[in-house]
Amino acid sequence: MQNFVFQNCTKIIFGKDQEQVVGKESVVFGKKILLHFGGGSIKESGLYDRVITSLTEQGLEIFKLGGVKPNPRVSLVREGVTICKENDIDFILAVGGGSVIDSAKAIAAGVKYEGDVWDFFMGKAQVTDSLPIGVVLTIPAAGSETSGGTVVTNEEGLYKRAMGHDSLRPRFAILNPVLTYTLPVYQTACGITDMMAHILERYFTNEKHVEVTDRLCEATLRTIINNAHKILEDPTNYDARAEIMWAGTIAHNDSLGVGRIGDWASHDIEHEISGIYDIAHGAGLAIVFPAWMKYVYKHDINRFAQFANRVWDVEIDLNDLEKTALVGIAKMEDFFRSIGMPVRLSEVEIGEEHFEEMARKGTERWPIGNFIKLHEKDVLNIYKLAL
Repeated sequence: MQNFVFQNCTKIIFGKDQEQVVGKESVVFGKKILLHFGGGSIKESGLYDRVITSLTEQGLEIFKLGGVKPNPRVSLVREGVTICKENDIDFILAVGGGSVIDSAKAIAAGVKYEGDVWDFFMGKAQVTDSLPIGVVLTIPAAGSETSGGTVVTNEEGLYKRAMGHDSLRPRFAILNPVLTYTLPVYQTACGITDMMAHILERYFTNEKHVEVTDRLCEATLRTIINNAHKILEDPTNYDARAEIMWAGTIAHNDSLGVGRIGDWASHDIEHEISGIYDIAHGAGLAIVFPAWMKYVYKHDINRFAQFANRVWDVEIDLNDLEKTALVGIAKMEDFFRSIGMPVRLSEVEIGEEHFEEMARKGTERWPIGNFIKLHEKDVLNIYKLAL
């Protein structure tokens, strides 16, 4: 097990009607607040009005910036940075899913920087401080509500890049499973896939003595799998929604990754796909992860056999661990299909025309991944496997 320091400062406020305390939680950080959100869904559901009421009751001066899209754009982030600087904003409240939260984090970092916020994503500058942010979560998926990371897309060049810093962890996150009842089935399924991918990135490690986190990863995966069809069949099943919502947070709050070095190649590979084609991140991961597994599984047959056995109940064939590993990968693909996810690029009408460009862009700074270091040729081969 690797040495580690684990600290997660985000206060979790979980359960029914908890968004009503958002004003009391926010006023602690100042009087001027930027309310950041996406489209019209929070207004249609009444959540927007409830949040405004709670903030107003605390005497907060509210500035508003909506319009966040999936795969959030740096152009809107820059607009948010300008608003915050010109109005001496004290705090940013993100109401939405991972895209809204990631956009808010990027704004929070950009406010404390004199240069262009995109510098952080290209490795030209490092975050040292940021505005505090809070979250009212509406989509369990990205786990951004407790993480220190953010992913943003630059329309110029269609680059989708990540960066992170502990100061970007939200100060509080309000999680009410009821707010997820009206999510479309496809969006729910994308979220399930996204949170599973966050666990898998940590699970496939070269570290050998990490039994505690292995078991925690496996248990969280099995909980997601066990509840996925329940919420797809009955969107108002509170208990199943609560399990999924909490699992999404645990998947990316770093507790499952302590003492081990995760991989993260599949995320980097997918970012190039959604950066160009703007597909849902979860759908892209459902396509990329099985392809990545097929490309690297021989590196550690035992770990893949363990995954097949403990997560998918595949009996281990001691005489043919490769068969066990491949059955586990197939079981995962079958699960993704069963919740309506694509598992091939051809299923979302993506062909080979940008493979070389994506492989080059994805590895232009350095090889990606830690389980196995992947170079441009490797990434190109994985795209071909995913076709």
